[in-house]
Amino acid sequence: MTKSKITAIENAQIVLENGILWDGVLLLEGERILSYGSAREMKGQIPADAVRIDAQGAYVGPGFVDIHVHGGGGYSTCFEAVEASDFFLRHGTTTLLATPDYSMPFETFLAAIRAVKEAIGKAKTIRGFYMEGPYMNPEYGANKHRNPWRAPMDPQQYKALVDEAGSLAKVWAIAPEREGLLPFLEYARQVNPDVVFALGHSEATPAQVRSLGKYRPTLQTHSMDATGRLPVFGGTRSFGPDEYCMKEPDMYAEMISDSCCIHVHAEMQQLLLHNKGVHRMVLITDSTNDWGQAPPELAHVTDLNFDEKGGISGSKLTMDQACRNVMTHTNCGIAQAFLMASRNPARAVGLDQEVGTIEPGKRADLVFVDDKFRVQQVVLGGELCEF
Repeated sequence: MTKSKITAIENAQIVLENGILWDGVLLLEGERILSYGSAREMKGQIPADAVRIDAQGAYVGPGFVDIHVHGGGGYSTCFEAVEASDFFLRHGTTTLLATPDYSMPFETFLAAIRAVKEAIGKAKTIRGFYMEGPYMNPEYGANKHRNPWRAPMDPQQYKALVDEAGSLAKVWAIAPEREGLLPFLEYARQVNPDVVFALGHSEATPAQVRSLGKYRPTLQTHSMDATGRLPVFGGTRSFGPDEYCMKEPDMYAEMISDSCCIHVHAEMQQLLLHNKGVHRMVLITDSTNDWGQAPPELAHVTDLNFDEKGGISGSKLTMDQACRNVMTHTNCGIAQAFLMASRNPARAVGLDQEVGTIEPGKRADLVFVDDKFRVQQVVLGGELCEF
């Protein structure tokens, strides 16, 4: 049996869960992380025939895990999965969940699932699906005038979608107020016992969320976006999905951190981080390929997308940009940004046994960045990527 090659990454600032290891050395064996330590600790442990990579003082952290991304660079993560995967890989995303659009009619939604399944393996970073819908509240979100999922839930349709996606459906985003939802949740969990339910595009009250019992969401789809609150007597502020997520200590909150805080105001980003803590915040890009015209007051913003009516329709973000933005808006540090962009999303969707942190035995998916999160090099499965 041929022994796997050893790769030594030297002169690195290694970003770990509990801080940064300055002047670190990281050893890889094949596609796995073998060990790490300070240069002093690792002296003499690097084999003579090891492949050596000089990180030149860069921060070396776990590759980004983007669990909610529709497309980018002009490519759909569903219908052009290989090209989209390569585009985001250049920006440090080594794990990606393809996200179909909730405005797709049934046949297109089914075709999107099949297209990704055919591309897995060739699309190097795609590990499954984030199903943003279709069973959310059609009154919320971009292109809502084109949302085809307003009719009562059809078991024949949802069973076809669930069966086709199978265990690759890591997340189903749902609105608890949808009638007939429980049979769907039960079936989705039957097909994939590990599936995560996300609270998305909803105006659900806490009672409606709690009524789902064991199927209650453990993740909120882009917190502070596409949510509403039912009116209450006397003008008192109502309590909706955003507040429910902030109150539930075990729930993860997704956040889109664009450059000008259009999705989530800077003060709200700080509130979310203060309330949920760095261990329950998940950065997403929600990157899309919509090409609608920006309204004049937002024409200067370069990392947003717009629908045909000028409404916000996701972003043009990549995860390196999202990390830079969240540091700007919340004053968090590089290590905290990596938690929100790598470890937390991996944990939220059950991929953390393989990716999300630098630990012996995990996949050697790494990104080298400078102090402004500019990507310098990317390692995927132990191999240095050539772009």
